[in-house]
This record gives sequence, C-alpha cells and structure tokens, in this order.
Amino acid sequence: MDKETGIKFGVLDGFTWIRCEGKGSFMQSPALKECTKQRQDEGEKYFVIDLQACTGMDSTFMGFLAGLSARVGRSDGWVHIASPGDRNRQSLEDLGLDCVLEISPPEAPWRGKADEIRQGLQPYVGKRLPGMSERARHVLEAHRTLANTNEDNAKKFAGVLQVLEKQASDDPETEG
Repeated sequence: MDKETGIKFGVLDGFTWIRCEGKGSFMQSPALKECTKQRQDEGEKYFVIDLQACTGMDSTFMGFLAGLSARVGRSDGWVHIASPGDRNRQSLEDLGLDCVLEISPPEAPWRGKADEIRQGLQPYVGKRLPGMSERARHVLEAHRTLANTNEDNAKKFAGVLQVLEKQASDDPETEG
C-alpha cells in the first residue's frame, strides 16, 4: 500500500536532497529511512536533509539522522542539514548531533540554490506501511544511536533504552 510520507526528494548532480514537511517523528522517519536506503542502494553517499518546513523533531527522527550520517560517513559520504531554523538547530545541538551532522555548512555545494532545488522536488511515496515490529526496531535503533553518540545522551536515554529493549526481548520479531 502506497502512502504519502511528508517527504519530498530530488536527485541532483552530486547529492540527494530530501525535504521533511511537518513534524519529523517516529512516524515519518521510517519513510525517510526507506528513501535514503533506496538511494544508498543506488550508490548515493551525499544527502541534504532540508528542515525548512519541519515543525519539530522527536528523538527517533534525530537518532535516525545521526545513524544515517554514520552509515554514509563509512563510505566518505556526508549528511548536511539545510535550513533547520532556530528550534530544530537547538534540538540537534542539545543532543550533540552537531558533531556528527553538518548543519548549514557554509561551503556546501547547494549554497545559494536551495529555493531552486525545492521547486524541482517530487513527493516521496512510501512503498508500504511498516508494521509494529519494524517500527519498534526502528525506534530502538535510533535511540541506541543517540545513546552511543555521547555520554550525556547515554545517561539521558538509559531509561528509554531499558524500556525499548525490554519490549524487544518480549517480542522476538523486534530483536535487533
């Protein structure tokens, strides 16, 4: 079943641009994961995540972004955050993710072209709705990534991880 995702994307010369519209949450991030995985499978290793129209982000969404950065970084790729706005920038910085994501880098190849790029984006339509077990695995993976990012996050998300890991151990399909 296809579904609208709140994500628009475009493949440009040298990178993939992904625009998140509405709240970046545990509901939207599986579609973002699907989109980026599809592009990575096609050889992409450079991503711009456009947060201009993103009204806020939860920890799962931010954990996914950090995980994406780690994955593409292993192949000398990068993740740039475009137009985060003050609130989203602060959320990323509060979790120390400005150390793993490049937020509005001044030397970015897309600088000065964002409005033009946004006009050519197409809606990303998800291939399927993820099941509960898949969503639970995604949330757990995102929070593990956050906890592994720095010591403050490890403390901050210890309780959440404990609950998520307990749920995963109770459901063999969610083990990851």
